[in-house]
Amino acid sequence: MCGVAGIVSTSSPDPEQVRAMCRVIAHRGPDGEGYHVDDRAALGMRRLAIIDVAGGDQPVYNEDRTVAAVFNGEIYNFRELRAQLTARGHRFTTDGDTEVLVHLYEEYGEDLVGHLRGMFAFAVWDTARRRLLLARDRVGKKPLYYRQAGPSLAFASELKALMADPSVSREVDPVALHHYLTYQYVPAPWSIYRGVRKVPPGHLLVWEEGEARLRRYWKLDFTPRPVGSEEEAAEQVRQLVLDATRVRMVSERPLGAFLSGGIDSSAVVAAMARLSDRPVKTFCIGFDDPRYDERAYAASVARRYGTDHHEFVVAGSSALDVLPRVTRQFDEPFADSSSIPSFFVAELSRRHVTVVLNGDGGDECFGGYRRYAFMNRVGRIEPPSVLRGTLHRVGSALMRADARSRLRRVGRGMQVLAETPQRRYASLMAYFTSEAKDTLYTEEMHEQVAGVDSYELIRQVFNSSRADEDVNRLLDVDVNTYLPGDLLVKVDISTMAHSLEARSPFLDHHLMEWAAGLPGRWKVDGQVTKALLKKAMAPWLPSDLITRPKAGFGVPLAEWLRGELRPLAFDLLVDHTARSRGLFKPDVVRRLLKDHVEGRDRADQLWALLQFELWQRTCEDQSWDVTAATPGRAQECCG
Repeated sequence: MCGVAGIVSTSSPDPEQVRAMCRVIAHRGPDGEGYHVDDRAALGMRRLAIIDVAGGDQPVYNEDRTVAAVFNGEIYNFRELRAQLTARGHRFTTDGDTEVLVHLYEEYGEDLVGHLRGMFAFAVWDTARRRLLLARDRVGKKPLYYRQAGPSLAFASELKALMADPSVSREVDPVALHHYLTYQYVPAPWSIYRGVRKVPPGHLLVWEEGEARLRRYWKLDFTPRPVGSEEEAAEQVRQLVLDATRVRMVSERPLGAFLSGGIDSSAVVAAMARLSDRPVKTFCIGFDDPRYDERAYAASVARRYGTDHHEFVVAGSSALDVLPRVTRQFDEPFADSSSIPSFFVAELSRRHVTVVLNGDGGDECFGGYRRYAFMNRVGRIEPPSVLRGTLHRVGSALMRADARSRLRRVGRGMQVLAETPQRRYASLMAYFTSEAKDTLYTEEMHEQVAGVDSYELIRQVFNSSRADEDVNRLLDVDVNTYLPGDLLVKVDISTMAHSLEARSPFLDHHLMEWAAGLPGRWKVDGQVTKALLKKAMAPWLPSDLITRPKAGFGVPLAEWLRGELRPLAFDLLVDHTARSRGLFKPDVVRRLLKDHVEGRDRADQLWALLQFELWQRTCEDQSWDVTAATPGRAQECCG
């Protein structure tokens, strides 16, 4: 597990710039660094040693040193690949996983990625052909940014590494901001900066002589396939989870697991306990607000399997204290508030282990979100156009209820029904709907995003899916949008900020490909989500954990914004600096603040705006500290 960076050019790149890029991401690899420099390429890496701790330095080379590679991630089938390559005459000088890349490249060229089982972002440099190959893993566990400037291309594991070059423009991409406000993250291929892009999941980028081309090498296929009985499928689930967990437990450093109290992380812990001859170390985050606290469920799994269990409770004051670090680590605005407990659980875990397994991907494989059940009922309902306006108005009024009330959920449902079926799921996922953004934007911002429809990102995936049921189409959408854009970014940044490696058995591509072809009714059966997974895990987990409603990794955000975070939000969102950006109408932002204080919940929208403003202030002044902000005129004028 490492951080990578590099520059290739038709003229000699600056190796000192690559060293500067690597210094910025030293947290991704505190155990060492390495560089390759020639007349066209400068590659660098920072290493977090997990496998072949003593001898696994990078870059790695082929036998005649004409091919070099730097790598971020883990290749779980490297031993099998190494045996195959050795049989074909290749010679290895290390015992780690990275070296298989250069020999696979010699054998298969760009097609090497099809042989890899794991998570990865890597660069392979072919000195003879003056060719760079960049690749990102199938689902986007590992990030990879790039910037092309004339005949040069720079790449890095984190955006901040590219921004270490002072010549790179800091201009915000308005289209990226437009999408961020809808989805709470900046989706690939955009980054928040103009001119910087993300390699999308499952894609390769090939650069030769100043020209770059991007192509997709993998997409999860939801084409239905013949299946046996549910009982047979449940047994297959257990075997796939065990196998995916087994290959992810290979480590020369201490290993543990996140345990949230949900079925996915609990299933992984159960699998680890079956595969380990010692107690599994487990880590859980809770809240002093009982509505969001799941520690009791996590503790029941910990007791069942005799784990070495650790807990930490997050309070509103803790959230305020950690905000400066979270904002700096994420590089671009990111409004999933569960990044705060994710940051804390990573920090807690790193005191004890270097590698953690988690339950990411279980919802996207087996249909775990309540919205799937809702869309399964209403996805094809098409109310007359004359009723849509009424549905939207009444739904908007009901949305002013408390975030966890039934009225609010009914209101959200009515808003979604007001959309056409093709746009319904995008509306359900939106934090700022299209109408809300129309109200929020200044004329200048409207002009910059004219004709750009954020809902189209979801509609395209939905319509192009090979699934024949809406449940599987929605899973296809989330695997291509929400999973890599939000969940995997959150976990990668939170863990790597603490030099901690996270591994996700449910994101094993063998398991995902098998699950994708299953009938939708085995995933969402009426109101029951993850039906097959629950059947499969019944022998492993407490019954009350399996039958409990899904809670998610929520935080008491509304309460924080009325309490500990209120002065910060009021002080920053409508002050002179925020107004001077010319993006959002100050009166609309004030109204959102006032509505929230008066009990009409606007937490998600306020949090998205606050995260954008915090990110901007941090970019403008790296020494700026959010905890130094004090209530000012905005507080006075908004109450």
